Amino acid sequence: MNKLTILIHCSDQSGIIASVTNFIATNKGNIVYIDQYVDREQNIFFMRLESEFESATFKTEAFKHTFKQDLADRFKMKWRIYSTETKPKMALFVSKYDHCLYDILGRYNSGELEVDIPFIISNHSTLKPIADSFNIPFYHIPVTKETKAQAEDQQLELCKKHGINFIVLARYMQIVSSKIISQYPNKVINIHHSFLPAFVGAKPYHSAYKRGVKIIGATSHYVTEALDAGPIIEQDVARVSHTHAIADLIAKGRDLEKIVLANAIKLHIKRKVMVFNNKTVIFS
Repeated sequence: MNKLTILIHCSDQSGIIASVTNFIATNKGNIVYIDQYVDREQNIFFMRLESEFESATFKTEAFKHTFKQDLADRFKMKWRIYSTETKPKMALFVSKYDHCLYDILGRYNSGELEVDIPFIISNHSTLKPIADSFNIPFYHIPVTKETKAQAEDQQLELCKKHGINFIVLARYMQIVSSKIISQYPNKVINIHHSFLPAFVGAKPYHSAYKRGVKIIGATSHYVTEALDAGPIIEQDVARVSHTHAIADLIAKGRDLEKIVLANAIKLHIKRKVMVFNNKTVIFS
C-alpha cells in the first residue's frame, strides 16, 4: 500500500478540488482524508489530502511528475507530496533544561512520535546522561561569541550527514542564526513562554508574578531571522491566581511547554502545517 500526503496552495479558482480528486481517481487512488481552506482576504486556496494507492506498479516519483504536468503547472500551484511510509528525521537541540527533552524522548520511546532521532546536540554536557539512557548519540558542541559560526558549521555538518529533515529546539538557549535557518526554512521548531514580548529577560515568570498575571502560556513556532516572531504552530494557556507562588507558575509553565511543543512536533510530522506569509494554516 502506497500512502501519500499532498499539500497545495495557490490562487483560489474554480475547478481545483474536482481536478485534484479526479486525478487521484484516474491514478487508481483512494482519498482517505481531504480538507481545504480559502483565505478570502488574499484569495489563496489551501488543501491537504491523504491518498492510498494499492497498485503494485505505482511509482511515487512518476506520480509527482504527472501531477506537476497535469495539475500544478495549470493552476500555478505551490505543492508538496510526501510518502507517509518514510519517517522524517528530527534533530534535537538542547541546553540545560531537561523537561522538554524528557517529554519528547518519552513520547518517542513509546512510539507516539513517528520520527527517527539520529542525535541530540547541546552547548552543554549536562543532559548527556538523559541521551545515554535512551541510547541516542549526544554531541556536545560548546557555543561562545567567538566560536558560534564554527559551532553552527559542526551542527549543519551533522544534520547533513544524518539526513535531518527538521530541527527541534527543546529549550536550546542560543539564538539560531540565518546560516541554519536558511538551510531549514520553516523546519526549525522552537518553544517559549507566551509572555514575550511583555515579560522578556531571564526570569519572565518572576516578572509575571510581580504583575499578578491571571493567565500563563506557551507558544511553539517556526524559527525565522526575526527573533520569536516566526509562524505560530501551537499555543496553550493555564489560568493562575494570586494564590500561586513563583514556583507554581514555573511548574505550570513547564507543563505547558512540554504539551505545546509535543503537539507542534506532531502537527509538523503529520504534514498538517502550511506556512504562508509568516502565518500558518493548521489542518485537523
